[in-house]
This record gives sequence, structure tokens and C-alpha cells, in this order.
Amino acid sequence: MESTSSNPTSSSKMPAKTAKRAPFLIGVAGGTASGKSTVCEKIMESLRQINLENVERQVVHLSQDSFYRELKGPEKVRAAKGMFNFDHPDAFDNNLMESCLQDIINGKSTKIPAYDFKSNSRVQNKYTTIHPFEVDVILFEGILTFYNPKVRDMFNMKLFIDTDADSRLAKRVLKDVDELGRDMDLVLHQYIHYVKPAFEEFCMPTKKFADVIIPRGPDNKIAIDLISQHIADLLSTPPDAVNYNTTIESRKRHFSDTSNMYDASRRTDLKDVLTRPH
Repeated sequence: MESTSSNPTSSSKMPAKTAKRAPFLIGVAGGTASGKSTVCEKIMESLRQINLENVERQVVHLSQDSFYRELKGPEKVRAAKGMFNFDHPDAFDNNLMESCLQDIINGKSTKIPAYDFKSNSRVQNKYTTIHPFEVDVILFEGILTFYNPKVRDMFNMKLFIDTDADSRLAKRVLKDVDELGRDMDLVLHQYIHYVKPAFEEFCMPTKKFADVIIPRGPDNKIAIDLISQHIADLLSTPPDAVNYNTTIESRKRHFSDTSNMYDASRRTDLKDVLTRPH
């Protein structure tokens, strides 16, 4: 992997080399400032610590933010005033996002653009090149990671970070004011008129597509450790196509069923006793 941008992507290595196959793609979704990036970093760190069979693992973290589309003249003016909805599906270059992920699955090298949040535009001539067969795991995170059905179906595993709304608002305000130098009133206006409604309309409904839901986000160490071990187990499976895919599907079903065992609406064994809402 050749990187010319450090903002939206990061990678980590785990020590020896093994036969390469298409990367294990993990989609990570959740609301703004829910801790998606932090969860990805913690999974990467946990995978380094597991270090099964002394095999070198290359883990890459990509962000959906890299695929914000270029704004047109009037849109740039609205964005500068905090009146452009960056949390809407149309704010992304969905065709490019789909194309890059498909290239990765097909084993083709692909270029991930870099995005500058201060200027609300892509950084010219700056990108990260991903060489799929040099990568074992790709963590792709964003607020609308599961919104596009074509993109959603590309992931081998889907995680949803479920964090308290008040906590997300506080982190969003701190990030936008301290890191991006934005006005507090502007940030709150954006949150109330764009971020919160978009989360409820576009992001939250995609929670049902997740294989695993992580309450409390990056604070949920047990969930992160279990997921990391699960990924390490899958990577230790021989790269025989039939065996590998069968193992992924069977383990995913088991992991998904276990993660949702306390969701009464999905418990068929409770079907007869759920006579009224509580």
C-alpha cells in the first residue's frame, strides 16, 4: 500500500507473511462522533496483540469521509454558512465509493481521495493507493456505510456503533470548534437542522443491517476484544475459497445471532409470550 495522505486512512502491521487473498472487508457505521474511528483503531491494536501464528497482518482503516463529492459554486457558499447537509446520502460520491471498494474485492489497486474539512473540498493530487493483495483486513467506517445496498453487500462483516446521543453531540461540538475552528452557534445550527434529522432518517434505520451492534462504542472493551478475536480466527482459516467462504458465513451467523440474543423482536422462542408492548 502506498500512502500520500494520512488524514482519512491509517494502517498497522502484525509481525511474517502468508498466502494472500482478497481482504476481509468490515463495514463500521454509526452516528456522527459515535466513536467509529476509535473503535477501528482499537480493533487494529487488538489484532496486533493477538498476533496469531506470528503471521504478518496488514490492517487498513478507510473513512467514508474521503468520498465526499466536490461541491458546486452555490453549494460551497451554503457550506461556508453551515447550510449544506453533509450528512445526507447525496453529499457523497457514491459511484466512486462503490467503484473503489469493488476494485479492492477484485484485487485491483485503487486510489482513495483525500478530503479537507476546512475547505470542504478534496485535496488536489493527494490520495492513498490500496494494493488489495498486500492487505488482510480493511475497516471502512462512516455515518452512511450501510445506506447504499450495493456497498453494504460488499462487506464480510458489518458493525454498528451505538452511542448515546448527548455524548455524540458533545464530541461533535468539541471536534468542530477545537479542531476545525468553527463557530459554536454554527455547529449547533448544523446539528439541529441537518445532523440530527439525517441521523434519524438515514443512519439509524441501517442499524438493522449490522451483524454486531456495539453499545457504548469504544468504551466497550469486551465487544472489541471479541470481534478482534473473531476476525483473527477467520484470518487463520486456510485461504481455500470454498472452505474460507463457508467458514465466514457460518461464523457470521453464529456471531450475529449471539449479539442479538437480547433483542426480543428477534427471539422466535419468545414469539408466543410477546402478547403486548411494554
